Amino acid sequence: MKHQKQSGVAVVTALLLTTLAITIVASLFWQQQVQVRSIENQRFQMQKKWVLRGALDWAGLILREDRRISKVDHLGEPWAVSLGDTRLDQYVENGRTEVEDSDATLSGQISDAQAKYNLNNLAVNGRVDPRELAVFAKLLSNLRLDSSLAQQVAVQVALTQERVVVGPSKPDGTEGVENPVQPKNPGDAANGGAGAGANGGANTTPDGSGSAVGVPTGSNSTVQFLKFSQIEDLLSVPGFTSATIMRLRNFVTVLPDWTAINVNTTTAEVLSARLPQVSMTDAALMIATRDRAHFLNLENFKLNFPDKLKDVDPKHLDFSSSYFVVNGRVKLNRSLLEVDALFKRDDKGTQVLWVKEN
Repeated sequence: MKHQKQSGVAVVTALLLTTLAITIVASLFWQQQVQVRSIENQRFQMQKKWVLRGALDWAGLILREDRRISKVDHLGEPWAVSLGDTRLDQYVENGRTEVEDSDATLSGQISDAQAKYNLNNLAVNGRVDPRELAVFAKLLSNLRLDSSLAQQVAVQVALTQERVVVGPSKPDGTEGVENPVQPKNPGDAANGGAGAGANGGANTTPDGSGSAVGVPTGSNSTVQFLKFSQIEDLLSVPGFTSATIMRLRNFVTVLPDWTAINVNTTTAEVLSARLPQVSMTDAALMIATRDRAHFLNLENFKLNFPDKLKDVDPKHLDFSSSYFVVNGRVKLNRSLLEVDALFKRDDKGTQVLWVKEN
């Protein structure tokens, strides 16, 4: 009887030890599998970044070559042709065997950033430009959005810029300009908030005249407001929602410098907003005419629409562009990476100003 009990204990002990060993081995295999997946994902991520880096270099080459052979930018040029899903299995090692189908693709497109309205046009030297304010308000109206939001955006943009003090007149009758003014009143940071004019209009520009449209810009605030860098920054302005941003995405951009609208690439909504005497119907007709044959210059544009372009300011319209957005998308097996990059192009070449992963 005693011998049978000892045998039973031995069997149970053996089963427990076997279970423990299996658990340990399974845990080790699981940890090894996790590490292998982690290394594999890191490899995929690195490969995708290198593929996109090559794609951005290729896009820069296209833009430089286009600048060399043509001084007019329009939607019929090679840079405007989208790149569909292009298989990369012959160029990228994706970890599959020779008998397996690979799934490595690259797609993307180059778009003209100057086809959209630049929010940084709304203010110059920390002062709201009333003409640009009217343009943006009309654009919001064309998009069936609240046009009163334009004023809040203009004030916010003005707050991000350096203020220039207008000094006493010089002997030749011109106004003197001093260095950008530094903040003076610490209390304005609490009263002015984010530039919404909470102090009831007490804030003025350095010359004491207030903003160009009678809206307080908080120029005396000690808060250093960050410059707008992307359209999503509008979410910091009261009244803007994610749905509003989605509606504006194809018509509004943020560029580092003041820019004109490229007539050859813009939309009817933006063109109508840019030209005070042009309605949406007129703008649609201009776009249809442009699609048949792009405009070479302002004279050519006026020749087609003499009645609508009598008093147009030449500096507000352009027929070539300096800023482009490059979108690249790489899919490598189960991994996906998409980036946007802003290019600045001039006669010296192209420069990448920023790259953003989506």
